[in-house]
Amino acid sequence: MTGELYTRDPKIEARLSELTAVSRNELIELIERVSVSKRNDPHYVPSECLVYFIRNSREDNTEAWFERLFKILAERVLRALPREGVSGGKTASLTKLAIRDRVFGRFVELLSLDRTSESDKLDYFEVRFDGALASLRRDAQEQAWREENRSAALEYDTETGELSEEVERAAGSFDLTGAQEIDDPDYRSRWEAAIDTLPKEQMRIIQMLREGIPIDSKDPDTFTIAKALGKSEKTIRTHRNKAFAALREALSGDNQ
Repeated sequence: MTGELYTRDPKIEARLSELTAVSRNELIELIERVSVSKRNDPHYVPSECLVYFIRNSREDNTEAWFERLFKILAERVLRALPREGVSGGKTASLTKLAIRDRVFGRFVELLSLDRTSESDKLDYFEVRFDGALASLRRDAQEQAWREENRSAALEYDTETGELSEEVERAAGSFDLTGAQEIDDPDYRSRWEAAIDTLPKEQMRIIQMLREGIPIDSKDPDTFTIAKALGKSEKTIRTHRNKAFAALREALSGDNQ
């Protein structure tokens, strides 16, 4: 942390100004009328605004108002997490369900803490909700992997620089530009937020891949990621695969 205060996006700030001018009943009707998946709808109420109104409700201690807003926000949080049930005829993995439970439980814990002690833990949710939720998902994901003894599989061999077969399969192929869902504002926002939570080196590799920069090249004059970061091709591919695995896990809730 740099000690700098969080600042809202100007669009969120403008939308919040509009919403504070309407009555509570009108606000609830507006929120419930527009589907949570239609972020491009001009009447959509951003989650950052919901967090603001939820936190603000403690000033007059209106439990009914808090509960109505919390129910709506909770539905959005759960929608962004790995789903329960089955997918493709297969039962959802225990790891995904563990991630879902941990993230939602932690989010509820932060809301409760904020309501009783005016904590600053929700500040980031109020200015960039998707990024804050993605951070919770990443923490829960790493904890779940550790508990299933996956941490060893995520490390690469210092001699060969290769990942285990398990992690290679987990990474799979990941299309950085051609996904059909990328045109959906809801999906794109979560996709960008997931990238923002990657470790710095993985994030830089993903950003360069998105710019079309190759990992390595036989042409000595070609600018490559390996040259830019001063690392071997195998090391770059290892970091790339770990990033892909994390991104696929972070977005898995949208594709079940």
